[in-house]
Amino acid sequence: MAFELPKLNYAFDALEPNIDAKTMEIHYGKHHNGYTNNLNNIISGTENEGKSIEEILKSLDLNNSGLRNNGGGYYNHNLFWEIMGPNSGGNPAGEIGESINSNFGSFENFKDEFSKAAATRFGSGWAWLCAHANGKLEICSTANQDNPIMPNGCGGAPILCLDVWEHAYYLNYQNRRPDYINAFFNVINWEEVNKKFLK
Repeated sequence: MAFELPKLNYAFDALEPNIDAKTMEIHYGKHHNGYTNNLNNIISGTENEGKSIEEILKSLDLNNSGLRNNGGGYYNHNLFWEIMGPNSGGNPAGEIGESINSNFGSFENFKDEFSKAAATRFGSGWAWLCAHANGKLEICSTANQDNPIMPNGCGGAPILCLDVWEHAYYLNYQNRRPDYINAFFNVINWEEVNKKFLK
């Protein structure tokens, strides 16, 4: 069964002014759609056909750049759209809020560390918050479309991510990546992140 571009739970303009409608439209409709189609073409007729995206990425041959880039692009964007939403942001509540406080000392400390991981990722890539089986939280960043569940990843289950490829912010923010990172905190759907954390 082929992978499908997931439906967005909100309109393209729902995250404005933090993320503009034009960027959303291009990012989702062109970039994510492209990764989805390429991934399906790459796995067609191979042993990966019929596997879940997680299974494919966990046992990935890192030298297979087509599968690495498009499989990663598909998975990463799926999570990215899920953990954002309108009328979101603010401080995380529930178990994830408690865990952030106990792992990082405070939400402000977490915000600083996560922002730094996103801002200092050279070139294109992603910043991640991962939950380990023992409940420990870890922040890391990856290049290009790599992610924590790949063989070279930082491990743990990704529960929050930020896309710092230029196509994710350039129309609105140009070279002001820190402004985009800051705006991202206004659209994080902490309820969804909490669900992923509890899983």
